[in-house]
Amino acid sequence: MSVHDDVIVAGVLNDADYVGRLFGDLEGMQGSDPSGVIPFCVAPYVALFIYEARRKSQNIDPSAFADLSVEAERICANSRHSLKLFEDTKRQIDGLLDHFLKEIWAKHSRYFLGNTWFPPARLIETDLGIYGYGGKIVSTTHSAAFHLGIEAEHLLGNDGGVYIRRIMSEFGQCLGALGADLRAPGPRTFVASLSGAELENSDVRAHRYYGRVFNRRATPGMNGLLSDFRARINFVDSILVAGSDVLDLEYTVFKMRYIALYQVLSSLNMLKRDSFHYSRLSPDSVAYVERIVGSPEAEVLLARQVRGFRNTLMHYNLVGDVDTDKIDLSAPLFGLVSNYFPGHDYRSLSEIVDRAIKKTSVELNAWADDN
Repeated sequence: MSVHDDVIVAGVLNDADYVGRLFGDLEGMQGSDPSGVIPFCVAPYVALFIYEARRKSQNIDPSAFADLSVEAERICANSRHSLKLFEDTKRQIDGLLDHFLKEIWAKHSRYFLGNTWFPPARLIETDLGIYGYGGKIVSTTHSAAFHLGIEAEHLLGNDGGVYIRRIMSEFGQCLGALGADLRAPGPRTFVASLSGAELENSDVRAHRYYGRVFNRRATPGMNGLLSDFRARINFVDSILVAGSDVLDLEYTVFKMRYIALYQVLSSLNMLKRDSFHYSRLSPDSVAYVERIVGSPEAEVLLARQVRGFRNTLMHYNLVGDVDTDKIDLSAPLFGLVSNYFPGHDYRSLSEIVDRAIKKTSVELNAWADDN
């Protein structure tokens, strides 16, 4: 095989191995408080691994995907595409906002509201669950529904649990064929370092909550999407790296962090360039966006010449003009960093990424709560 092929196969094997150990650790803590929310947080990354491996048939044995139904493939694609946020070329900002308002928010509200037999009591009904860890919001039920890629009719239906388990079982079989093993040797994942005491959850009325965060009443739908950005960044800032040295992460953990950070920064940059939606933000909101995308770290990561690095992490295959002599499968990130970030090595890039994540998390949390 060529170096390009070697990188693809090594990436797939690394991701499958990590997912196996992750779900092995989750199985070991089944029933504890954090075990319920973690699958929602990692679902789109798992879908990404399957989706991209599926499209490398020249490198990956197609039989690994033999039991993946057409329905499961569609859900996998939906979940994987959700990671792009505003960069989803099929939706972009207007399309994603429309999807969130009609397919997530509206359908959840219709399902959860208006059910109490005593009409006055309906004032205290809720339709949005919020999950936090260590004082930071890491997921919401709207965010989970968006990233699972499963239509509300199945997700909220009477057989929702059975339906989800069937789809996830197909994903599991596929990952197992790719090399995932619940009993695989290797370092424990972040799950082993979580504390149930740090997990918080609450139920609220969505329209009230979205009306008091970020840009408040002027843009409730946009506030809902920004709430997902906030949860994505908080998850990779805290839970995903629990018990780890953030400057020495294994391939898959770094990849998940980088993709989450890049897509949030890129999406906020797209919002900044969208005259219609940006004009609806308050001066304070504009200032927050400017600080986030204007930080020195964000400018490094959003530079056009390094986009190939994000694309390689997303798609496995080498993108752009890569010096294959610098590739070393035994090195962190296979030695890719110096190809895309001249003057940097794995550790210095890790420092930039970690600073950017922490700064973005601080700004998004402050923006959301700045009332």
